Amino acid sequence: MVIAELIDTVWATRKSEQLNGLKFMLAEIKGGTNEGERLVVCDVIGAGIGDRVLVTTGSSARRMLEDDLIPVDAAVIGIIDESCESV
Repeated sequence: MVIAELIDTVWATRKSEQLNGLKFMLAEIKGGTNEGERLVVCDVIGAGIGDRVLVTTGSSARRMLEDDLIPVDAAVIGIIDESCESV
C-alpha cells in the first residue's frame, strides 16, 4: 500500500469489456523509495484530482473490485483526510 496524489483522469475509449464503467486516474506516489513514480489506478470510491489517497496493488486491488480475474493492478482504497509527516 502506498500514499499517492491523484493528478489527472485517464480516458480510454477502447479497452477490455471487463473495464467498462470503471473510473481510471493517474496517481503520483508521495514518499518512500518510489516517490514520483506514476501509475494508473482504478477509483471506485469517488476520489478526485488533487486528493491524497491510499493505493493498493496486485491481487489486493482486484479484491477491492470483487473480481479476481479483472485486469486491474492498482486501486484507490481510501482518501486521506490527514496524516503524520513522519510516515
